Amino acid sequence: MTNRVPIIAMVVLAAAVTPLMVSAASVPSVGSLAPEFTLTSQEGTPISLQDYRGKWVVLYFYPKDFTSGCTIEAHNFQRDQPQYQQRNVVVLGVSVDSTDSHKQFCTKEGLNFKLLADTDHKVSSAYGSLTNLGLVKFASRHTFIINPEGKVAKVFTEVNPNKHSEEVLAALTELQKPSGSSR
Repeated sequence: MTNRVPIIAMVVLAAAVTPLMVSAASVPSVGSLAPEFTLTSQEGTPISLQDYRGKWVVLYFYPKDFTSGCTIEAHNFQRDQPQYQQRNVVVLGVSVDSTDSHKQFCTKEGLNFKLLADTDHKVSSAYGSLTNLGLVKFASRHTFIINPEGKVAKVFTEVNPNKHSEEVLAALTELQKPSGSSR
């Protein structure tokens, strides 16, 4: 007999204390080349960061499909998709959940942007976004804005899922301002 409630409660509690924990790998710094990856989307197709060279990418890591904070955060990114598309920005969500879990989550919640399955934890680790509680590992709630050249332009390590999409859009407004323009 499996008892999912304590496991889910543990993951939710761990997500709440994540800002207090230090992950093993360091978070890529602003100006550094974003770590390359290829992961499978909820549609079963491989998605590589390199596929989006020439576009801005919002790469957000989240703990678990179907949990309240993660659902709120995903809904807000979904709500704001027209604004991201206007700015030539692709939103990619990453967790250690399976492709099947992502597919069910997207179907249930009406999400049409890509969620990527990092089941071997390599990408979450490369971005310093893996929380390891021994038996339970999950992605920390971190977000990276990656510029069209593939460099990290902004890092968020303290994320409030209720207002995060608005924060990301505000950061993109600043980052995408033409520099030295005389218009």
